[in-house]
Amino acid sequence: MRWTWRPSAWQTDDMQAPDPIHLTRTDPACNMARFYHLELQPDLFGGIRLVRSWGRIGGSGEVRQSWFPSLLEAEGARGGWLRRKLARGYMTD
Repeated sequence: MRWTWRPSAWQTDDMQAPDPIHLTRTDPACNMARFYHLELQPDLFGGIRLVRSWGRIGGSGEVRQSWFPSLLEAEGARGGWLRRKLARGYMTD
């Protein structure tokens, strides 16, 4: 089997990687201090990874990665997660 290299979406379109999104939600009355981080990264096979990390501020938290074949699909998924978190009270930094 022969591997072929596909350039990532950012290399073919002369685009820069979208900025990561960092959200926080704090409420001292409830002892709540949470973060949520969304970042798009190219992978080695020409696709795009959506890396989501969340947890308590100051802690290591959880990380989940989703793979998408195109930048457009990855941005759509990132937008969906952003809308959900903003609706739950998270704020952008």
